[in-house]
Amino acid sequence: MRHLLFAFIFLLILSSCARNRPEKAPKASAPATAQTTVSKDSLAVATFAGGCFWCTEEAAEKLKGVHEVISGYTGGATKNPTYEQVSSGLTGHAEAVQIYYDPKVVSYQTLLEAFFAAHDPTTLNRQGPDVGTQYRSAIYYRTPQEKAQIDAYIRQLNSARAFQAPIVTEVAPLKEFYPAEEEHQDFYRHNPDNPYMRAVSTPKVEKLKKKMQGKLKDGE
Repeated sequence: MRHLLFAFIFLLILSSCARNRPEKAPKASAPATAQTTVSKDSLAVATFAGGCFWCTEEAAEKLKGVHEVISGYTGGATKNPTYEQVSSGLTGHAEAVQIYYDPKVVSYQTLLEAFFAAHDPTTLNRQGPDVGTQYRSAIYYRTPQEKAQIDAYIRQLNSARAFQAPIVTEVAPLKEFYPAEEEHQDFYRHNPDNPYMRAVSTPKVEKLKKKMQGKLKDGE
């Protein structure tokens, strides 16, 4: 009985991103580096969903050439959804991130490699303890060229048996991206001691850092 009780408590700690709303924290200003001088008009944009956006946002922030990452919702029908609505799994949206990057420094291909390195693309509507369509693995493309590149890379990974099971990542055109509430932006950095961060997010970030060596920002 004691073992069952401990297991139950641990599962409560690792409950999905549909947890109690966190306390609101101010969004950190960008560090004063050379990257901040690049005009936003020269940046490209990519949109990925890889489970809880708290994890996905921080992993993407580590990459050299990435200037900003916004957590939000996409892929559903409800306009301007709230965190609670998306967490219900009824809006059709996925928790996702919008990445603003300098294509002269980091390629879309590198972003794809980082995306697949940071999460498990073989589990349908699930990432670890987070279960539901809102946590699905998905890539939302903007051009036919991006779609072709995504499809080719997925075929390559499947052919190489890079994972123990076939990839189930959804590949769909981007329609509308809705930024999440302010308290969800930079959540990982504002809440490093959160039990979910330690148990779920940090291992994902460390996994990406290990696989993407040489393509990370200085100090990462």
